[in-house]
Amino acid sequence: MQLRLDRRYTREQLAYLANISEKFLYEIEMDKKGFSAITLMNLAKALEVSMDYIMLGKSGRKYDNEIVATLERFKPNTLGAVEKLLEIAYEISMG
Repeated sequence: MQLRLDRRYTREQLAYLANISEKFLYEIEMDKKGFSAITLMNLAKALEVSMDYIMLGKSGRKYDNEIVATLERFKPNTLGAVEKLLEIAYEISMG
């Protein structure tokens, strides 16, 4: 529920994006019902987070959040160039 509120989605909006009913989302948020892996995947996609983040409250890798936060500071039209620079940096580091 906190992630939904952070993203400024109403329960109705998130339920629609995740292809579940609003009632079912409420029951998930209130810990009244569990959910399938498919529902988890749909919620993660709708909220733009990893499934690990929903299940564990953190990303699966140590630096994921920091990397994503840095990338989000770039304008969308420059991300291709940033990716190329990262690939070059990786190649240099591999010798």
